[in-house]
Amino acid sequence: MGMMQEFKEFAIKGNVIDLAVGVIIGAAFSKIVDSVVGDLIMPVVGAVIGKLDFSNMFLVLGSVPPGIPTTLDALKKAGVPVFAYGSFITVAVNFAILAFIIFLMVKQINRLKRREVVAPTAAPAEDIVLLREIRDSLKR
Repeated sequence: MGMMQEFKEFAIKGNVIDLAVGVIIGAAFSKIVDSVVGDLIMPVVGAVIGKLDFSNMFLVLGSVPPGIPTTLDALKKAGVPVFAYGSFITVAVNFAILAFIIFLMVKQINRLKRREVVAPTAAPAEDIVLLREIRDSLKR
């Protein structure tokens, strides 16, 4: 079987299509979570801690050229090394929220799948019946 044929069989499997749809929906969902974290949660956390904007929390690791403002964007554009721990905090909170929401979704899907499982029928399968008959005839 040629490599292209194998790839075609792999690509048209249902799981690959489901995965692609999941990645696309996940990317769109990530934008929503970014907005929730950046626009709703982090300002509240910043107000409680005392800093209003985590994205501008950083340490300068090099010398700042004269005339460059001491904002994170300006320092990065000037090529000054900075330790941007505020951006990391924002991304970490974003990840934690996204992971928790995915956990809740998977938990709900698993709960729905358990409801769909039908109780096994009372009558045993045909091969079980045949095996029992063979066993009983051997006992005689």
